[in-house]
Amino acid sequence: MHLMKSQDTPEKSPRRARGRPRDWHDKTAQNTIKSLDRAMEVLEYLSEGPGKALTTLASDLGQSPATIYRILITLEGRGLVEFDQVDQVWHVGPRAFVIGARFLRRTSVVERARPILRALMEETGETANLGIAQHGHVLFVSQVETHASIRAFFPPGTLTRMHASGIGKALLAEMDAPRIERFLAAAPLEQFTEFTLVTPEALMADLRAIRERGYSIDGEERNLGMRCIAAPVFDIHKEPVAGISVSGPTSRIGTDQIADLARAVVAAANDLTVAIGGGS
Repeated sequence: MHLMKSQDTPEKSPRRARGRPRDWHDKTAQNTIKSLDRAMEVLEYLSEGPGKALTTLASDLGQSPATIYRILITLEGRGLVEFDQVDQVWHVGPRAFVIGARFLRRTSVVERARPILRALMEETGETANLGIAQHGHVLFVSQVETHASIRAFFPPGTLTRMHASGIGKALLAEMDAPRIERFLAAAPLEQFTEFTLVTPEALMADLRAIRERGYSIDGEERNLGMRCIAAPVFDIHKEPVAGISVSGPTSRIGTDQIADLARAVVAAANDLTVAIGGGS
C-alpha cells in the first residue's frame, strides 16, 4: 500500500455504447414487446417455487388461461419450461439452467464490481478496494480511489498477508476450520506494526468477532496511520470468493466513523454477491 496525493485529471465526455440505439434509455411502452414481457413474467414466476397448474398461473398473473397457455407452449418449444403429465403442472425447464450457467461463466467479479466500488467510494469518500485470496495473501484486483488529497493506494497486483488485511480477515472469517488451520500452518504470522495480530489465539478471537458482526477492521495492522473496513463477497455456492473494503487514514476514519462505513461496505459486498449470482 502506498499513500498518494490526488492529481486533477480531465473528465472524459461520455460516449454512447456500441450496439445500442440512441434512445436506448427510453423504457416506455413503445420500446417494449408486450408479449415477450408477459412471457418473461411467466418464466420468472415459475422459477420462484414448485410447479404451477395452468389455472393457477392465469389467476396469479391476471391473464387469461388461453394467453398463458400460448406462452407456455412457446417457452416449452425452447426448453425453457416443461409440463409434468402426472401432476398436470408446469415447471422451469432445463434450457433455463443452461442459459443461467452461461451467465455465470460470463460473469466477472472484477467487471461487476466496478460500478459498486465507484458508488461505495462516492458514498464514503474513501478509497474502495476489491481483493481475492491468493495462496495466503490478498491479491488486490481493482480499486476506485478517493478524491481526497491523502489516500491509500493498492495497485492491482499488490499482495499482502491475509492476517494483516481487512479483506484478508473478512475472507478468513468465512473459511472452514481446515482451511484456516492450513493457513496458520503455512507460515508464521508476520508482524508489520505493533497492532498486527501475530498469534493464532489473537487472530482466531478476531475472526470470531468478525463472523458475529459481519465485517472486519484492519486497525493499523499493516500500515501505521491507516484503517480499513471490509466485508466478504459470496459465490453461487455461498463460499467467499472476494472482499470489498474502504481504506483511508485514521485521521479521517476514526473509531466513531467505523459503524457508518461498515454499513456501506457490507451493503456493497451484498450488492456484488447478488450481481454475480451468489448467496450468503
